[in-house]
Amino acid sequence: MTSSSAHSPLVIAFGILGNVVSFVVFLAPVPTFWRVYKKKSTEGFQSVPYVFALFSAMIWIYYAFLKSDEFLLITINAFGCIIETIYILMYITYAPKQARVFALRLLLLVNFGGFCLILLLSHFLAQGPVRVQVLGWVCVGFSVGVFAAPLSIMCPNILGFTFGVAQMILYAIYRNKKTVLVEDQKLPEHKGDVVKQIQILTTTPEVEIQVQAAAVSSHANTDNENCEQNKDKYVHAQTCNTEKIIGPSMPSQMVTCEV
Repeated sequence: MTSSSAHSPLVIAFGILGNVVSFVVFLAPVPTFWRVYKKKSTEGFQSVPYVFALFSAMIWIYYAFLKSDEFLLITINAFGCIIETIYILMYITYAPKQARVFALRLLLLVNFGGFCLILLLSHFLAQGPVRVQVLGWVCVGFSVGVFAAPLSIMCPNILGFTFGVAQMILYAIYRNKKTVLVEDQKLPEHKGDVVKQIQILTTTPEVEIQVQAAAVSSHANTDNENCEQNKDKYVHAQTCNTEKIIGPSMPSQMVTCEV
């Protein structure tokens, strides 16, 4: 960046605006740590965002020292280093033992080991403008990682926001559209044929059943009549045989039997 562009009013205006926004972002966890201070407990909060926010502020200060006339970057990131250090100290003070040990290990690994590694690599592997450009991309990457974490929550919310906006746009487009009623297509009617077929299907079994019942009834009546006739003949024959054997008791009661 040239000196003329560095002192242009537009660059200064956007630099101040960026510092104001960054200042608000650095102060965002204040209510959380105020609650931690009052309850004397971290309530399950993680130290990872604050450790990486401190690391991001540290490499931004290093980047600002490599460039010229970057007072705005130095001031806001110096404030960020101070406020993030306070957050981490409060977390270590009120966190359980296991969480406290994890926070201290992460602090040493990232903010000491990682920062020293970036210093050495940028000093020996890159020179001049290339060093500044590479370090600038590293700073941008860590800043995005700090503000995008945790990604397990960020990604579903991004998808939900996208689909929600799409639904609102579709509703705004089609909310005044009138619905068109489409009449059902009527099939050609064959009412007479259908009724005849139904009548045939429904009446044929009943007619057959009635005919069969009438036939069974007539056979039953014929059998009953034959049985009665045979019974009368049998009784008459028995009476005649009895009179032949015993004989008539009275002349007036003589019965002539014809076989």
